Amino acid sequence: MKDVGILVLGHGSSLPYNRELVESLAKMISKNHSGPVRTAYLNMNHPDIKEGLASFAGTNVEKIVALPLFLAHGVHTRQDIPKELGVDEQKRRGSASIGGKEVEVICAEPLGVDECIAALACKRAEEALR
Repeated sequence: MKDVGILVLGHGSSLPYNRELVESLAKMISKNHSGPVRTAYLNMNHPDIKEGLASFAGTNVEKIVALPLFLAHGVHTRQDIPKELGVDEQKRRGSASIGGKEVEVICAEPLGVDECIAALACKRAEEALR
């Protein structure tokens, strides 16, 4: 999937650890994805979403999957992020001109309910007891 880029989306924060977390997760994702992986933030940090999309210029991607690091849907994932990406809120797909080329933009679902998240939650609870 070298022609597919992943744009890892964080909320953004005035505190530095939020950005560090998003960047660390993006590095982990890049180890499992052959295409380019970038980060962007909804607010308070840079690159913002438009800058994040633009960062794929020159990479020859045909598609970009915007991956929100949010647990569940809310106003940000249903409205704000699609608006910033320039995609249809219902279809969660659209296109963007990046480096003079039309690229398909697809907004992934939030992390949601998954066994790996439940396992991580249990791990964090166990860590709290130490």
